Amino acid sequence: SSGINAEWPLRPGIAAVAAGSASIGIKSKTGVVIAAEKKTKNILYDDTTITRMEMVTKHCGMTYSGMGTDFRVLVRKARKIAQQYFLQYSEEIPVSQLVQRIANVMQEYTHSGGVRPFGVSLLVAGFDEDTPYLVQCDPSGAYFAWKATAMGKNHINGKTFLERRYNAELELEDAVHTAILTLKEGFEGQMTEDNIEIGITTKDGYRKLSRSDVKDYLAALS
Repeated sequence: SSGINAEWPLRPGIAAVAAGSASIGIKSKTGVVIAAEKKTKNILYDDTTITRMEMVTKHCGMTYSGMGTDFRVLVRKARKIAQQYFLQYSEEIPVSQLVQRIANVMQEYTHSGGVRPFGVSLLVAGFDEDTPYLVQCDPSGAYFAWKATAMGKNHINGKTFLERRYNAELELEDAVHTAILTLKEGFEGQMTEDNIEIGITTKDGYRKLSRSDVKDYLAALS
């Protein structure tokens, strides 16, 4: 029963992730692609002010499934961790260390007094020297590397789709197309450049694609 009791505080966080908007990550030979559904609850929202992905360092970006407010807090903590490392060592923090330290923060929130576990899972897309990384961090503080994965609602169908489509020789362009097709698996309504976001991390750094770039990728697939 101790195992059940230990898991109990995490259940709301895990449920928030499973019900959250979909996010996809795919590693290619030369970089990592992250893609996320970005649907607003009301057509009157200014959707240019809403984002599902953020840059942490020059070579690292993150997206999430779950509670956006919790994501914002973790992005701020991740940037602070990265800055502290840079001040100490005068170089960018390795992705593996950044992920480990973010995961430690998430794990602390599972057992500290006066706080609740984070209701968010992170997908971290990073690049160290010649190696792309795609790592998921969960509310428990567990983290694991993926070749490709899906989170949020419809994640089981997304992973099944990726298992069929993924191969280790994927080029970056193919990875972008595959990420869009995976998002489409459970997408309700018309997918446009306004309701999805795509980020890419390569040896040159992390960047979020412009709406016009996303529109071009969607047109190529239609």
